[in-house]
Amino acid sequence: MTLRIRPAVREDLPKLLDIYNDAVIHSAATFDLTPQTLQERERWFAQFNERFPIIVAENESGVAGYCCLTPYRPKPAYQLTAELSIYLDTDCRGGGIGSVLLQHMIDMARELGFHVLISGITGGNEASVRLHRKFGFTEAGVLREVGCKFNAWQDVYLYQLILERA
Repeated sequence: MTLRIRPAVREDLPKLLDIYNDAVIHSAATFDLTPQTLQERERWFAQFNERFPIIVAENESGVAGYCCLTPYRPKPAYQLTAELSIYLDTDCRGGGIGSVLLQHMIDMARELGFHVLISGITGGNEASVRLHRKFGFTEAGVLREVGCKFNAWQDVYLYQLILERA
C-alpha cells in the first residue's frame, strides 16, 4: 500500500465530511449529534493554517483519514498547547494509517514549537486509546458524563503528550 501524507486542501472537503459524518452517525468519538453540511465543514476548514495544520493520509483509493491541531483554549498561556484530533475512513481502520498520521502530526507539532498535545477520547474508544498510548500519550484525567449521545452519558478521557521538557 502506498500512503502519502500531505496538507489537506479544500478539494478534500467532501471526503473529510464523509469521514467525519460517519463518526457523527456511528460513534461517540465526536459529540456532534447530527451530520454536518459541506458549508459547516467549510467554516471548520477555514480555521486551519500554518500554526494549526490539518493533514490527510492518501492511499490508492483517495483520502483515508485526517489529523489536525486546533488551539486547546483561547487564553495566551495555552499558546504552546494544542488539541489533536484524528479520524479515519471506516475501510482504513486497523491498517496502520492512524499510526503514520499521528507520527507525522507529532513531528509537525514539535517543529511548530508546541510543548503539549491533548486529545479527548470518549470512553469505550479503545482503538484510539491504544493508538495514543503507542506514541507516549498518558491519561491526564477523566471528565465524567460530560456529553449525552445515543441516549447514554459519555465520559471523556484526556490524554496528553509532553513534547519536550522545559
